[in-house]
Amino acid sequence: MSSSTSPTRQLAAVGGRETTSDHRSMKIRKLEINPKGMDDGQKKLTKLLLNVTIERSLRPVQVITSSEKSVEELIKSALEIYVKEKRRPLLIETNPNSFELHYSQFCLESLNPAEKLISLGSRNFFLCLKPTVIVKPVSCFNEANRKEANKSSYFVD
Repeated sequence: MSSSTSPTRQLAAVGGRETTSDHRSMKIRKLEINPKGMDDGQKKLTKLLLNVTIERSLRPVQVITSSEKSVEELIKSALEIYVKEKRRPLLIETNPNSFELHYSQFCLESLNPAEKLISLGSRNFFLCLKPTVIVKPVSCFNEANRKEANKSSYFVD
């Protein structure tokens, strides 16, 4: 390029389009809003960026996944990323079936594992271990002795 060309022409030549220095005469190419095969006015999300905070971890795991995947698949993906990145603290359990997903750490109700991610309405989640319930076996003999002990402890006037 020669030094006699204007800076605007030089920049345009680098970009591959020739434009003039007069901004009113510039032509702007509009991007196509609706790709072929989609209904007018509807955009379809193909990927979602989700933040999943795992219990006791310092920062969330960022998961890019399809909007058609389920909560169960998000749990599996988040655990795989956490282990792959060698995050601390190390997980006691890595089986996805041992975890539940919540909207936040203050939400008591866990999300349905079969529910689709697109229908959740949030992109931030909290992953924690399922609560374990320890059930002691109770025999009839032990239960009867305990009830007898409670009856004999009443004061009789």
